[in-house]
Formats: sequence, C-alpha cells, structure tokens
Amino acid sequence: MRAVLRTVDRVLLALVGLILLALGGSVLAIGLGAPAPSWWLHDGPDDVLLSTADRTRWRDAGWWWPVVIAALAVLLLLALWWLVAVVRRRRLSEVLVDTGDGEGAVLRGRALETVLAQEADRVDGVERAKVRLTGRRAAPETRVRLLLAPHVDPGTALDDLTTRALTHARASANLETLPAEVHLWGVKHRAERVN
Repeated sequence: MRAVLRTVDRVLLALVGLILLALGGSVLAIGLGAPAPSWWLHDGPDDVLLSTADRTRWRDAGWWWPVVIAALAVLLLLALWWLVAVVRRRRLSEVLVDTGDGEGAVLRGRALETVLAQEADRVDGVERAKVRLTGRRAAPETRVRLLLAPHVDPGTALDDLTTRALTHARASANLETLPAEVHLWGVKHRAERVN
C-alpha cells in the first residue's frame, strides 16, 4: 500500500511540476518576444494577463474577496500538508524477516520497537528509551533516544546498547545489519534546598 501511495504522490508531484513549468515557461517566452498562439491568454510582451475589466469585475460583490481568500488559504494548507507528508520520516510498519527456507516472514515494526525499547531500558543507568524504526522493509534502520542517569558513562551505556539490545534484535530478525542512530540525553535533576 505504501508503494502505491508513494507512486501516486510522485506522479501527482510530476504532473503539477510539469503544468507549472509549462505555464511559467510559456509566459516567460511570450514576455521575451516569442510568438503567442491564437488561443493563449495574452498576445505579446506588452499585453497583461488580466485586463483592468477582468481584475475589477467582482470588486463590488461582497462575496468575492472572502471566497478568494478562503480558496487561497485552502490551497496553502493543502500544499503545506503535502510538504509535511513528503518530508516527514515515516515509521517503518513492518520488517521482512528471512526465515532461511526460501520463504519470508513479516515482523510488525511496532513490536520490534517495543522489544528494543524494553531491552534498552534494562541497560544499567538508562532511565528511559525510545526506539523508532525507519528505512526499508528489507533494510531497517533504528533511531534510539536514551535518557541516561547522571552517574552513567555514555560510552558504557552505548556499548551495552549495541552489544545487547541491538545485537539481539539483529539476530532475532535475521538481519545482516541493523544500523542505529543513537541520541544520548542526560537526566536533569532540580536542585533542592537543604536546611
């Protein structure tokens, strides 16, 4: 399903880009002196796209400006939503596991994230762990955020995470590699007044 959505997204993006490129390029070409077709919006470099009559036709109608502003606001919101949907890193919903018999199995991404986070929480000095799977089904990657206690050496915590939790996850999912991006944060305790 995700591949279909990605394909539809790319096709729509390509169509919108081609339309905008064709319109902008033709307006620029005619503005620079290229001959305009008979059906085109304006005739030459000295002509305007909208005449004064076209621009002021609906000025006195009370509904015109609210409709124009609302339509432009909706277009802006749709464009921003589309941009966020394209740019946002998506969470991996499933991991393809090679069972070794020529067949494959699918492991839920949330299940692997939960197990990784629980095992990372058991590392000495880790107060809280958050795990997110990214990448592709056949080549997952992990993003791990560890909240460390003040007394913990970050190198030791990172070594324990890689030798325990990440190694177990890689072995249990029968993956050749499981790249990880680890962010370490220290717990900040509020100072208390001592009498």
